[in-house]
Amino acid sequence: MRAAFYYDLFSPEAYLAAERVITLLPAAEWIPVLAPQLPGADLLDGFRCQTDRVAFCDRIERLAARRGLQEVRWPDPFPGDSAYAMRVATYARQIGRAVAFSLAAFRQAFAGGRDLGVPDNVLIAAAACEMHSRAVAQGAQLASVARALDDATALATQRGVRDVPAVWLPDGGPERGRVFHGDDALDDAVRALIA
Repeated sequence: MRAAFYYDLFSPEAYLAAERVITLLPAAEWIPVLAPQLPGADLLDGFRCQTDRVAFCDRIERLAARRGLQEVRWPDPFPGDSAYAMRVATYARQIGRAVAFSLAAFRQAFAGGRDLGVPDNVLIAAAACEMHSRAVAQGAQLASVARALDDATALATQRGVRDVPAVWLPDGGPERGRVFHGDDALDDAVRALIA
C-alpha cells in the first residue's frame, strides 16, 4: 500500500497541494473524490461576507505567488460544479493518467480561470495530456466510472478523510492509516512518511 492524495478539482487549496505533491510525494496515488460527500468538507459556499471571500482568495493568490506558480485567475462561477470533471479524473485514473489530467485541469481552473463545470474546458485539459476527447466524453458517462468515484469517496470517508486536500498514509491495512488535511499539513505528511 502507498500514500494517497485525495482531491476535488473545485478546490484551490487542492490545486496548491497538487503542485507540491507531485514532487514531495511522487509515489502517492492520486485519488479523485467528491468533496460534497465527505463529512466536514468546506465547499467554499459559506463565506459570511464579501470580506471573508476576498481574504480567502488573497491568501490563495499569495501562496501561489510565493511558490512561483502562475498568477491565480478565478473561474466564474467560483466555486463551481466539478462533478463532470471529477468523473473525467476518475476515468483518467483508470487509464493511468490521473496525475497528468488532474494537474492540467487544476491549471485550467486556477491559472486559466476556466469553469470546469463546462465540459469543453475539461476536454481541453484532457487534450493537454493526450487523452482523446471522444474517449473522455464517453468515459465520463459510464456507470462504472461514476460507481468508481462513489467507491473512492466512500473509502476515503472510511479512512478518515473529512475534506480535501488530504494525504492518507497507510498503517497496517487498507482502511487504517493517518490522514493529513489541508495544503499546510503536506509537510507534516512528508515528515511522517520518512520518520
